[in-house]
Amino acid sequence: MNDFIYGLSPVEEALRSGRRQISKLLLVSGARVSRIDTIEALARRAGAKIERRNRNQLDEITKNATHQGVVAFFTHGRRDLHVDADDILTSLGDHPLLVLLDGIEDPHNLGAIIRTCECAGVDAVFVPEHRSAPLNDTVAKTSAGGLEYVKVARVTNLVPLIEQLKQKGVWVVGVEAGSATMHTDFDLSVPLALVMGSEGKGLRRLVREHCDVIVSIEMKGKLNSLNVSVAAGIVLYEALRQRRQTWAGKK
Repeated sequence: MNDFIYGLSPVEEALRSGRRQISKLLLVSGARVSRIDTIEALARRAGAKIERRNRNQLDEITKNATHQGVVAFFTHGRRDLHVDADDILTSLGDHPLLVLLDGIEDPHNLGAIIRTCECAGVDAVFVPEHRSAPLNDTVAKTSAGGLEYVKVARVTNLVPLIEQLKQKGVWVVGVEAGSATMHTDFDLSVPLALVMGSEGKGLRRLVREHCDVIVSIEMKGKLNSLNVSVAAGIVLYEALRQRRQTWAGKK
């Protein structure tokens, strides 16, 4: 795993959130971008060392990634952004909104899902120790800063976690094509954990069998599947819509 992140939003949000300590900030020479000025000010406030480099040097460090003229190195002791799963489980509120990712190995998809989870106010994301993309610089960039705020917990196996959630009154809803139950027809305003399967294989059999229900997204075109990050966004925002209506009716 790299010791740096790059891009305007990931670096700015890393500095704002304070979840990991930025030790050095590299800025492209000659840039006249207001957001870079903001990032530089945040870095100075955090006590980070600031250096100017030409664009070719930043390209070399990031292996030609879209760094937008900003690269931040962080302290080794704060590399792992995973939080403790037990801490999340013991502090769940009355109506949690959780996401379980069953084998998302593409860091771009993982980052996109985390970005959507942050925007949707998801309480936590759970990933398995194996068959899951690491929380690396690509995830940070694709999440556009969401990784700095979303709680991501790593568990050995999703199946025991699902059973723990059920015992706490959380409905575990798998999302996969082929179900007769559409996601819009299920009550997503309940305490909820959405389970999204891998990009190619979907939900693993044991994970699917332990879900309370499997829902599908209605498809009208000739293709029969959506990118997993798009699917996650569709179902999460339907959950928000239902929750807003349900809770407004109880006031």
